[in-house]
Amino acid sequence: MSTVTRAYHDQRLAAGRGCSKEAAMAGSKAAAVAIVAAVVPTLASVRMLPWVKAHLNPTGQVLVISTVAGMAYFIVADKTILSMARNNSFEDAPDHLKNTSFQ
Repeated sequence: MSTVTRAYHDQRLAAGRGCSKEAAMAGSKAAAVAIVAAVVPTLASVRMLPWVKAHLNPTGQVLVISTVAGMAYFIVADKTILSMARNNSFEDAPDHLKNTSFQ
């Protein structure tokens, strides 16, 4: 078994930073799309449906929209991090661990 060098740790740290940056960008894009997708029906329902107009004040509208955006951000960022970690862990794994088929 070989010793782990500082260069190896620096390389892994740089890969982790790149992964988190990519996940943040993907989450931001998903949140922007989710905001647009949530604003249109929320504002349309407030203007057209009497019950919603009476019970959903502007604060409630903002809460609905921001909740959708936050959920989209964290779900997409989490999925991106997990998929990148899975891909990176299989690349560095020994050959006997890469074969995951049942024998």
